[in-house]
Amino acid sequence: MTGVRDVEDARVTVVVASRNRRAELLASLARHRAPVVYVDNHSTDGSVDAVRERLPHVCVIALPRNLGAYARTIGVSHVTTPFVAFADDDSWWAPGALTVAADVLAQHPRLALVGARILVGPDQRLDPVCLEMAASPLPHPAGVPGEPLLGFVACAAMVRTEAFRAAGGFDSLVRFPGEEERLALDLAARGWALTYVDDAVVHHHPSPIRHGPAARQRAVSRSSLLTAVMRLPWRQVAARTLHAVKAGGPRRAGVVSAARDLPAALRMRRRVPGAVVAQLALLEGSAGPGARTPAPTTLTRT
Repeated sequence: MTGVRDVEDARVTVVVASRNRRAELLASLARHRAPVVYVDNHSTDGSVDAVRERLPHVCVIALPRNLGAYARTIGVSHVTTPFVAFADDDSWWAPGALTVAADVLAQHPRLALVGARILVGPDQRLDPVCLEMAASPLPHPAGVPGEPLLGFVACAAMVRTEAFRAAGGFDSLVRFPGEEERLALDLAARGWALTYVDDAVVHHHPSPIRHGPAARQRAVSRSSLLTAVMRLPWRQVAARTLHAVKAGGPRRAGVVSAARDLPAALRMRRRVPGAVVAQLALLEGSAGPGARTPAPTTLTRT
């Protein structure tokens, strides 16, 4: 990954996963002030060839099929830096933000992840999810800055590479969206802290090539249920299932979709400690019955 111009912080590599968003990808990759690993989820629009031709300094990994969020885990396997900043093909870290987040991780060895403030579009609107992360009701661990989290937004997160790998990274079952929750639970189960730091900024210009609201709700519902089966007590699996079924529409369809992968989820089941379950209950309780929780894995982002 030679030839990177204006490297901001030698401790950081940016990992990007993308599929069939060539125009947005070319524009955003050029903005990263760090070495970049781009993992392509079997695009058919010429993205791989275009990046190799126009941005030869980018490390390109072309997958033979779409692996969803697991592509990021593959990307991290090619990283040698202590920290990894994730970005989507329509997002990038603001100048100085990589160093801000890397400094926080370097100075606080208990931290596995820093979530950044997200500014949306050319008018730089604050993503509402940031307000919820900033208002987290979780107790503050001693010696950890920012606001404690039990969830994050993948396109605006920097991770400690060793912690990410030890927790298994993003898995191949949950895919996308909603892939963050299982990783957040596993990091917390291993004793790592996650935090929201307002001084680190990520820009997000949502691509026009996006799943519609119904498809996204269906996918989030599927991810939530599979994550619960893999990590949470059975009473919470039942509660999530019942809530989605009662909601009907795309959320009920998500339950049907998840049912196909339940055998695989059961094979991966490893319940997180009671202390982590209690933190999740605190988040859900603070949001009120049926409300969106401050754990951003459950949120529909702008």
